[in-house]
Amino acid sequence: MGAQSLPIYGIDVGGSKIELAAFDADLNELHRERVATPGADFEAFAAAVAGLVARADDRLGARGTVGLGLPGVVDATSGAQLSSNIPALNGRRVAAELAARLGRAVVQGNDCQCFALSEARGGAGAGWPSLYGVILGTGVGGGYCVGGQLQRGFNGLAGEWGHIGLPAAALLRHGLPLIDCPCGRVGCLERYLSGPGLSGLHRFVGGEGLEAELLVLRAAAGDALARRALDLHLDLLAEGLVGLVLALDPHGFVLGGGLSAMVHLYAELPLLMGKKLFAGVRVPEIRPPVFGASGGARGAALLALGAAA
Repeated sequence: MGAQSLPIYGIDVGGSKIELAAFDADLNELHRERVATPGADFEAFAAAVAGLVARADDRLGARGTVGLGLPGVVDATSGAQLSSNIPALNGRRVAAELAARLGRAVVQGNDCQCFALSEARGGAGAGWPSLYGVILGTGVGGGYCVGGQLQRGFNGLAGEWGHIGLPAAALLRHGLPLIDCPCGRVGCLERYLSGPGLSGLHRFVGGEGLEAELLVLRAAAGDALARRALDLHLDLLAEGLVGLVLALDPHGFVLGGGLSAMVHLYAELPLLMGKKLFAGVRVPEIRPPVFGASGGARGAALLALGAAA
């Protein structure tokens, strides 16, 4: 493989798995491998990433460039990883330490922003002037792209909507409690809209705290508590997305994460958002992802491709 066609590696790091996907310059996939995430020990984490890269280099016969998508945020001054759901990464200058170990540059981005970038470039939002990628999974986050370009913001936080507070009107309307968030704030959207948040809503209405997949099945079978939990989650999610419309006015939303598989969202969310917005305001289209769980690795590769251009 010549110098003009070096592979591009996108590495997506999650709480349970690390996935490396290798692409050529036209984003044709060449190789993919995933391993479990060693979450408690940084040396084991770094060794896992180095192993993925070494095996990709060996298989493709070249040293690929590396893009890395991580959960959490980076301290703008020190470069240290903060607010990550992977304890081994907190306080570490992950990109710099991996670069030294791999012997090559590592371009780092937020995993949710990588998802948004992937869906803006050839994904569900291709052709939209602007796109907001919404992650609804174990956590809640997102990314905002304009003209296919990721918007990072002053602190690199653009799109971090999961830690915006749930509107007081919604809390009062439903009698919901204010829930502490590990980020240090109170009442963050993530605490209500994530997978664990949805289970908590089921407990709030009197259920057992079931996960999303079971709630959808139970609701379809006529379970009133499951239906109440899903309806409450839908209302709170609509509130959150309406806030994004008012702040950013994206041309469309793409949903990702495990909860994006709940098909009722795509038909019911736009109707409910329309009732919450001003008269005459159009509701942006809401689409499922094209790349699904693979979008994070592809977006990380796009970061690396952009840095190498």
